[in-house]
Amino acid sequence: MSQQLIFTNSPGEAIDRLVDDIKPNAIFVIVDTNTGNVVLPLLSSMSSAVSSAKIITCSAGDVNKGLEALSAIWHQLNTSGATRSSMVINVGGGMITDMGGFAAATFKRGVHFINVPTTLLAAVDASAGGKTGINFNGCKNEIGAFAEADAVVISTIFFNTLPVQELLSGYAEMIKHSLIEGRKEFDALLDFDIMDGLQDHDRLLSLIRTSVGVKERIVTEDPHEHGIRRALNLGHTVGHAFESFAMNCRHSPVPHGYAVAWGIVVELVMSTMLQGFPSDVLHRYASYVRSVYGAFDITCDDYPLLLALMAHDKKNSSPEHINFTLLANVGEVRIDCEVDTDNIKAALDIYRDLMGI
Repeated sequence: MSQQLIFTNSPGEAIDRLVDDIKPNAIFVIVDTNTGNVVLPLLSSMSSAVSSAKIITCSAGDVNKGLEALSAIWHQLNTSGATRSSMVINVGGGMITDMGGFAAATFKRGVHFINVPTTLLAAVDASAGGKTGINFNGCKNEIGAFAEADAVVISTIFFNTLPVQELLSGYAEMIKHSLIEGRKEFDALLDFDIMDGLQDHDRLLSLIRTSVGVKERIVTEDPHEHGIRRALNLGHTVGHAFESFAMNCRHSPVPHGYAVAWGIVVELVMSTMLQGFPSDVLHRYASYVRSVYGAFDITCDDYPLLLALMAHDKKNSSPEHINFTLLANVGEVRIDCEVDTDNIKAALDIYRDLMGI
């Protein structure tokens, strides 16, 4: 992974150093309405580059990560005279780093961009790793490109502004990384109270550095997701189906991290059924998710649509072969596991039992 990962609780100084190094001819900061109101004033007071930049504001929420908003960003870059020597600074959660990164990667065939994640989820997942994109036709991240930011500036000082739900959403991705990495990391995160972590920014920043390090190692080995990078999809085939189902069928979106937490339960059930994953670890994780994240309520009547959404996942080789990342144990990843519909339905049944549905 060629992008710089900068862990600091002085983000303004880091941004200004990067701008001094790159020397763009113009700077554009992309925010959503929430970040623009809450975070941008703080960051502007810390960074001369941000305080003097042109601000592009998008409507908040993942439902707005689509073509219309993307086109509006391109339009503002175009009419403001942005060139290939300009720089975009994406300040926000995963919605902004995904869409802002894609806008920067495609405008003029690519301009410099920096990601400044303001949510825990974006810090450990969306902002690093080089995946950019938008939702399309009701499908999550259907259109996008691999494009690494020049740098990702990760700081915990913005997290005090987050609702509990946002913190827990990011923490689910950290737990996913720990399941991929090893039992020590997994046990540490399940025993840690993320709310206590907000009182110690340096400790939390260290935990985030460890979590991002797992992703960095995997992405460096497989930048374009041809092999081991698919380990990072743990929980996402089912999780994205839950997200799309909630958004498009129930018109009640759920946070990405929550969907991943629930999706991991289902995929650990499959792992236990098909790969010998330890049932005691499955039950411990499922109990943790049920107590912290609640449950995504589904019935057997929802299975056909959920299966159709899983079949549409871009990781599949064909609609008839649904591909999952599973585990033989904590730290023992099995990628490219094709699971038939009968086993998926059985896993959804067991998920409902584990979640008390």
